[in-house]
Amino acid sequence: MDDMDWALLRELQADARLSFSELSRRVHLSPPAVAERVRRLEEAGVITGYHAHVDLTRAGRTVVALIRMSCYGARCILHDPEVSGWPEILEIHRITGDACSMLKVAAGSIGDFEAVIDRLAPYGQPSSTMVLSSPLDWRPITPIPPADAGSRRR
Repeated sequence: MDDMDWALLRELQADARLSFSELSRRVHLSPPAVAERVRRLEEAGVITGYHAHVDLTRAGRTVVALIRMSCYGARCILHDPEVSGWPEILEIHRITGDACSMLKVAAGSIGDFEAVIDRLAPYGQPSSTMVLSSPLDWRPITPIPPADAGSRRR
């Protein structure tokens, strides 16, 4: 990926509804060239979709939690494709350590959250952590600056 690809990604992450014409104006490239580069980024899997950012609270999901699941073997949630279709589950991550996965869950109430925990229990041991606030809940991806030859990253 070159600087122009990153410029296109920066603009699309800020507003994915930009037309190719507006996008070309912002990055100083012709509309056909912009269309070709965006198509190439999509085909390469760099751009995986176009989404609206939703405020969970305003959408009625007032209870947000992270749930660590300790389950292994055939009954693990990672092996059950239906779990990813539960409307309360926003993300599933396979992790290292003493648990197999981490889930981000958003429910409409504590009662709804409790029902999710009850549905997860047959798969293994759920351990939940309530999210009080999210000072950084999303950010656009940007290029990682190269490490200086004489310094180390922290």
